[in-house]
Amino acid sequence: MNTHPVPLPAAAARAELDQRMMLAAIAFGRRNLGATAPNPSVGALVVRDGVIVGRGVTAAGGRPHAETIAIEDAGEKARGATLYVSLEPCSHYGRTPPCADAIIKAGIARVVSALDDPDARVAGRGHQILIEAGIDVHSMVCAQEARLANIGHILRVSENRPAVTLKLAETAGDRHDPRLHITGQAANNRTQIMRAQADAIMAGIGTVLADDPLLTVRLPGLEARKPLRVVLDTKLRLPLHSRLIKTAADAPVLVICGAEASRDAGAALAREGVEVSRVAAGPDGRIDLRAALAVLAARGTTRVFSEGGPRVAAQLIHAGLADETIIFSAAKPLGRQGTKALDAQARAILSDPARYCLETDTHAGTDRMRIWNRVV
Repeated sequence: MNTHPVPLPAAAARAELDQRMMLAAIAFGRRNLGATAPNPSVGALVVRDGVIVGRGVTAAGGRPHAETIAIEDAGEKARGATLYVSLEPCSHYGRTPPCADAIIKAGIARVVSALDDPDARVAGRGHQILIEAGIDVHSMVCAQEARLANIGHILRVSENRPAVTLKLAETAGDRHDPRLHITGQAANNRTQIMRAQADAIMAGIGTVLADDPLLTVRLPGLEARKPLRVVLDTKLRLPLHSRLIKTAADAPVLVICGAEASRDAGAALAREGVEVSRVAAGPDGRIDLRAALAVLAARGTTRVFSEGGPRVAAQLIHAGLADETIIFSAAKPLGRQGTKALDAQARAILSDPARYCLETDTHAGTDRMRIWNRVV
């Protein structure tokens, strides 16, 4: 029996290499999630003869872009090489020249990209410029994986809102038990990492009044990550003595309130260094979540991590605004009366395969972790 592997045909071997390198580029691009807004965190690899000779990820603040960094990392080895990039190279002038021009100048022979950029300033023109320069261009490689990685950018330019990750614990303490740790350390660490990968952390005023949270990133090595802290507070009930207010000088706070909220309360928050933004109320008298997310999109926010409690969670799911829903279930019951994490209707929506898909069912330490992605 011949035990030697049968070589793949050249085209199949190249397709296999393209997929493997693209998945690596997408994974590399995730490194700066939460640090590049309003730009997406893109990953790029320069590959020559099957070996990675240069790599780049969009820098903090959004510039330089991943392609430029990868090409500079490769140096002269970029000439004649293949560039793998998790989003179409830009074709417009901003604070820096277009990446398409840098690719042509470097002598890249082949470009493999995962997605067309829906930004109207690009939208296929980046690929077209490369093709006209004689570069071999292949797109839509690992497109689904890249869409998930770039969903915040995609939704911001196509729907005028950031992507929303909703996180819940399956059991909640009562209102006399602030900052109760429902889940274990492993799940808590995962939550901190998720916070660090967001541009903004959002909570409803009910959760803030009950728990007095900080909504900050608290993991060694990630102290520099300071996502915008957002409170949905229709009537401006946020206490001036809350920990959010007391730490407003250390990490920014935005309160989104109703149009009719007290002007005096808004002025008092502003004196404490808190920004206040007013939006219209929905039919139920609460803040219109789409309007609130549009405020964040206008600020360049692409990724929101919502820890807003059961009411905000249900609203996000009912409105189809929770793009990713993460529920941690504690290994042991709370042992006292608590609050349901989700109402029955929201749970039914998560269970509807036409609206949500259960992508992950695993454990973080002793706690169960399930992740649903919105079907698009």
